Amino acid sequence: MSISRHIDEQNSLITIRIQGRFDFSEHRPFRDAYRDIPPGFARYLVDLSEASYLDSSALGMLLLLREHAGADIGRVTIEGCTGDVMRILKIANFDRLFILA
Repeated sequence: MSISRHIDEQNSLITIRIQGRFDFSEHRPFRDAYRDIPPGFARYLVDLSEASYLDSSALGMLLLLREHAGADIGRVTIEGCTGDVMRILKIANFDRLFILA
């Protein structure tokens, strides 16, 4: 598993890329990817195109990111979801809380 971050200061966009399994073992690296950014300052793009799995703790981590970002549906976009990952997100009604691209 790997979590990386790219900061686009010009557009105030933070891209967080998840590779492999997204589960509780990635809590700290995921949190570290955004915790030094002032709350409500930036928009976030979570790239799950290389994520093979996510569990309920990953859903909780995404909710924490949403709260940090300002809890507005337009502040966090989740993109690149495979079929299984997209199905999990839709079952959890994350399509109502995030932009799924």
